Amino acid sequence: MKIVLFLLCLISVKALAVTTGAEQPDAFLGLLKDKQVALVVNQTSVTKGQHLVDDLLSRGVNITKVMAPEHGFRGDAGAGETISDGVDTRTGLPILSLYGSTKKPTATMLENVDVLIFDIQDVGARFYTYISTLHLVMEAAAETGKTVIVLDRPNPNGKFVDGPVREAAFTSFVGMDPIPLLHGMTTGELALMIKGEAWIEQAESLDLHVIPVKDYRKSMPWHLAVPPSPNLPNDTAIRLYPSLCLFEATTVSIGRGTPFPFQVAGHDRVALGTFTFTPRSLPESAPHPKLEGKTLKGLDLRSSATEGFDIALLLEAGKQFEQQDETFIDRPDFFDKLAGTDALRKAIESGLSEQEIRAMWQPALAKFKQQRRPYLLYPEE
Repeated sequence: MKIVLFLLCLISVKALAVTTGAEQPDAFLGLLKDKQVALVVNQTSVTKGQHLVDDLLSRGVNITKVMAPEHGFRGDAGAGETISDGVDTRTGLPILSLYGSTKKPTATMLENVDVLIFDIQDVGARFYTYISTLHLVMEAAAETGKTVIVLDRPNPNGKFVDGPVREAAFTSFVGMDPIPLLHGMTTGELALMIKGEAWIEQAESLDLHVIPVKDYRKSMPWHLAVPPSPNLPNDTAIRLYPSLCLFEATTVSIGRGTPFPFQVAGHDRVALGTFTFTPRSLPESAPHPKLEGKTLKGLDLRSSATEGFDIALLLEAGKQFEQQDETFIDRPDFFDKLAGTDALRKAIESGLSEQEIRAMWQPALAKFKQQRRPYLLYPEE
């Protein structure tokens, strides 16, 4: 029996073994020969135990600069914190910020660049800004005649396609493209769709190459060995993030400034549950978090089965705030940007049921699923 169980475990591990785009240098090194290369990377850009920058330098690739998204090149900046230009102390390469006053690479930034490599781990939610950076990098490359190579990685929420599709009036850096809140696509698939659907200027002229993940299926569980940002420290936070991010536009804390961000929800005046926690200022991940220093009562979701986009959490919290005549959504404009529509907020405020709300976005969701089909690279089951 022990031998049988051991063999089953080996089969399971093998089934979950995938090879990311970055781990397939033979598939893209030929595109870099005699080229000046810029990398759009962060701390997740790891291949076989070392950073992609170090790996490519060791292979003789002519890297001229590194471009950093939200949270910075090493991933140590908090959400929304301005990223500054600098120099990587290990390699001496210039670091140019793509999060701050400049989110789209300028023509000056793309001087001495022939090829841009994008290799960043995404989490599958439309408002997670790495895919917005991808969009703008692709557009800048199309406008300046540069090649883009996307080294693909699995989507840890890849089996879910859910939530409202972003409407044009709510285009922002947390919603660049008309995709659902959970789009179920990898960065490589999204890159193909962004070009194919001409969501960027001069899309037809972009020289785009995607290096797919080997042996990947969207239904696979995917463990992120490197946290994609300071407030998504583990798989649980990544699983809960799509359901909890909209709380960022409310008076409720979702655990920033605690050891378990995006894994709890609480408030000081409206008790959402019996679990207590106190947000504290954490310079590297949550300077001056919401409800700092206050004892909050709420929900510990770390052992919950919540996954995908669970709007029941929002609806229940909204009801409790309404019953106690307390403000729930205090940043309606931001809420609408995160949702990609104002229909969700208005439905919550009108007291519609979960079933009624979910029915609202089904036609657009069905259209999106059909629209994305030509760009999918991996089996869904």
